Order: sequence, then C-alpha cells, then structure tokens
Amino acid sequence: MATQTHFDAIIVGSGFGGSVMAYRLAKAGQNVCLLERGKAYPPGSFPRTPSTMSRNFWDPSEGLYGMFDVWSFEGLEGLVSSGLGGGSLIYANVLLRKDEKWFVNDDPDGDGQPWPITRAMLDPHYAEAERMLGATPFPFAEKGYSDTPKTRAMFEAAQKIGRGLDIQLPPLAVTFGNPDRAPVPGEPIEGGEINLHGRHRLTCLMCGECDAGCNYGSKNTLDYNYLSRAKELGADLRTLAEVRSFAPRRDAGTGYSVHYVQHDTEQTGKGRDTRALPLIALTCDRLILSAGTFGTPYLLLKNQAGLPTLSKKLGSRFCGNGDLLTFAVNCSESGADGSTKSRTMDPSRGPVITCALRLADTADGGEEKGRGFYVEDAGIPSFMTWIFEMTDMGGGVKRVGDFVVERIKHALHLSGGSHLSGAMSHLLGAGARSNCSLPLLGMGRDMPNGTMSLDDDGRLANDWSMDNSKPYFDRVRGVMEELSNAWGAEHFQDNLLWYFNRVITVHPLGGCPMGDSIESGVVNSWGEVFGAPGLYVADGSVMPGPVGANPSLTIAALSDRFATGIIEGKGER
Repeated sequence: MATQTHFDAIIVGSGFGGSVMAYRLAKAGQNVCLLERGKAYPPGSFPRTPSTMSRNFWDPSEGLYGMFDVWSFEGLEGLVSSGLGGGSLIYANVLLRKDEKWFVNDDPDGDGQPWPITRAMLDPHYAEAERMLGATPFPFAEKGYSDTPKTRAMFEAAQKIGRGLDIQLPPLAVTFGNPDRAPVPGEPIEGGEINLHGRHRLTCLMCGECDAGCNYGSKNTLDYNYLSRAKELGADLRTLAEVRSFAPRRDAGTGYSVHYVQHDTEQTGKGRDTRALPLIALTCDRLILSAGTFGTPYLLLKNQAGLPTLSKKLGSRFCGNGDLLTFAVNCSESGADGSTKSRTMDPSRGPVITCALRLADTADGGEEKGRGFYVEDAGIPSFMTWIFEMTDMGGGVKRVGDFVVERIKHALHLSGGSHLSGAMSHLLGAGARSNCSLPLLGMGRDMPNGTMSLDDDGRLANDWSMDNSKPYFDRVRGVMEELSNAWGAEHFQDNLLWYFNRVITVHPLGGCPMGDSIESGVVNSWGEVFGAPGLYVADGSVMPGPVGANPSLTIAALSDRFATGIIEGKGER
C-alpha cells in the first residue's frame, strides 16, 4: 500500500510523454510518482479470444478495465490506449523523425506561426529516444525475412508507380535478434536488462499482432525500457490510478494538489458509479500532464476554474495526423504463361508495418504540390484473418452451398466415397481474401482545424471536420488506389467511415499547442503551461500541427527536451 503523499513531480499518464519524463526526472534524483489509469500488461496477458477481447476496452463504469479506449466525435473516431506503457502497447512500432521542412505553420486560417522549435533542436533528443527504444529497421535483406510478401509488394509498387515516391524501411521499436547474431524469430532475448514485469522476452515471431499487444515481449514497449529504468531508480509507478482533479496548492504557495481514484479489476464485468469512488490526495512541486491528446485537454478544461490565467488557445489546433485506412482486396499478378493468378500478400507475416512510402510536400521545395504524407503497409493479426475471410460473403456462401449439396447427395446415395478431406478443403476455400489483400495506412499533414471543449454535460467535445483537409485526403487516397492497381487488386476498398465524411485516427494531436506566447499557445517550447508555473504538458496534445510521420518518436523526443528543461531550469518563470 503506497503511503507517500508528496513528490517532487507527479506525472499523469505513462505513454511516450509520461514514461520518458518519469525516467529522466528519476535519473536526475527527483522523487517521482507516475499515475496510470490502466493496468500492467506482462507478456502473455494480452487477450486473444472473443470472450476476452470483448472485455478489452476501457470504461470502468461498465466494469471494463481493458486496453482500447474508443472516442467518437462530430467528424472522426479516435482510438487510444489505456495501460502501463500507454500508446506503445498498441502502436505499430514505427520511429520516424518529423521531416525537417515540415516544422511550419499549419493553421488553416493562416494566422498561426511555425513550430516554436526546430528539427535541429530535437535531433539529439530523437537520437536518445531511438537508443532507448532500440530502433532498428525490419531486416528485409536477411534470410527468412526477405520473403515477406507485403514488403516486397510495397517496393515493387513504388518502383512501378514512380513519380517521386520515396520508400524506406523505417526504424522499428522491435527486437528481431540478439546482438551480434543474425535475427531469428522466437529466440529468447539474451543479456537484456531486467524489466518491471520480471519476465523473459522473445525476438519477433512475425505474427502481425503488434497492434493488439505483443504477447512475446518482442516489441520494445515503454514498460521494458523507460518505465523499467524509472522503477529501478525509485519512481513510484501506480496503476489503475485515474486522476480526477488537480489545482494549485493554496496552502504552500507553489506546487499542486492532485486527486485520483483507485480502480479495482476485481470489479470487471460489474457496472458501478465510479463517481462515488473515494478520492486519494497527493501533492507535488511540479505536475506533468501526459494523459494523451484526449485526456490532457479534458483534464485542463475540467479543472480550469483553478487556473484562471490559462491560454485561450486551450483545446485548439486538433488534428488526426492525416490518418486514413484503406484496403487493396484480392490482389493478383500475371503468371509466366500470361494467365492471371492470385498474388500472395500475407498481411499477417511480419510486424504490422515494415516499410513506408513518402510523398513530398510543397514545403519540401520540389515539383510536388500539396501537403505531404506517408503510406505504410499494415498487418492483420493471424487470429483475425478468419474474420477478414468471412467478409467474402459471395465466395463463402457458394462453398457452403456446394458442401451441403454434396452431403445431401451422399446421404441419398447419389454420390460415392466416404473421404471428406477434399470437401472440407473446398469448404474452407483458398483463403484468398485474407491472404491476397493488404490494409494500407496513410498519415501526414492534414489541417489542425479542430477545437476541443466541454459540452453541457461536462463531456469532451471535438468539432474537427475533414472539410478543410479534403484535398489532402483525396491526394493520399489517390496514391493508395495507385498501389492497389499496381498489385492487380480486384477492388480498392475505403473504410466505411469514408462514406460518411469521417475518418478514424490512432494519432490524435493538439489541444495544448506549443507557442511563443500565451496568445499563440498553451505551453512554451519547454512544455511549461503559460500562466501556471510548475505545470507541464508532455504528450501529443502539445503539437501545434500534424507531425506527418508516425508521431510517437516526436512525442518522446519532445518529452526528453522538456525533461532537460526541468532538470536544468530552462524556460521556468
């Protein structure tokens, strides 16, 4: 039972902002407490069966203490994570730096400003985060990895399409092999530092389950590095601890009081009024909000009565980092004899993302005009390919019909034979839909034209719409369709939300944007909140616009910079 109530620093949330902060401040000798609303996930604890997956969502009032937290707003859906390690538990491992020339004004009305930091300022922090997260490209050239069909397909399509498509194997936070040895799937990871779970880990098994939580410890999620090191250094990591309120300390003149509730997974499946849970009080000299792009603005909006000098920019400049999901369905290729045959894509083989195509931005200064973006291959976990296969209703119904007819004929002695292997194989089909299709994930520089606020019931609202970003999304979708055509796909499939002028984002950003002053942002370039000394924000909400590339590494680098500022007293008033 934790008894300490005052800390040098309290950190709310354990994602790429909070975990980095916890480690850096603990390493500097500060007394740190990290409050994470979700639970810990050691290897082997991520759900896979329909029964356990149905409970793998976050809503304590409904008795749900799982990992996925789904938000729905006016123009988009958002998916974030709840658990020790935050978004690293469900992200696709990509560690790309923000493009140097994309640190620009993204304001749709043109009255904003460039980012208050530059790529050069972040580069040393990027390097440190890459080191801590074990960044390494997918070993596509190695034996046993070069036969990954979806990776090969991406490279072939990029060459076929041309027009300046730049393709790369981006650094991934995945352990593929032991040091100084050729990578081998499923090999025990040797010589690693002890992790907070006290569990052994295996090298990547190439199962495509990264986004559903890695049960083998192959992903270098934050609980295996930053959080484990922070705990070794004495940081107090409290799970199932959901912060409800905070305010400046009136009794001490500086610092903050924080109140949280303690959840209990023994209540799983039991609905309850979580508003009635007792509040636990803590105090701190510094408070760092790292609850994510939805969580941090919500906490600030909910508690702003105690912070009357907050910037009027609170809630502004929201975007989804240009996320777009589509599918190339039933791909094909020409055989040696000129015939057409199914093209194997095998989206379940390998980590979820192995490579990234980049299309240039107007800001890059080349011939391309428009807002830049990336398109990446996406995977389907092996256990979900059965579900994907069931979407082939026409082929499935025909196979079932054929099987039933044959069994009736056999029962009526109209056909001979008692061996069913061939019939059963035909019933299951060739699995072409799941084996010859590939999801595509796009992300880039959409418009940060969303504003978050509280509705009349005190719930988080978000008015972002894709209207201003429609030219961007049409451009991304066009390249995705070109890829689909290059693979001879039977058809190019949008996700269903596209038809309702909506998107789903797994990379929400903004709401507490950085700025040069309280008139232009909520926090300064060191993460400290304008008008609230000792209060910091370190998560995706500080982005004044889209990152463009996968944002996790940029969040970690910014947090590392903010931690340096706290330790060295930079930017404090």
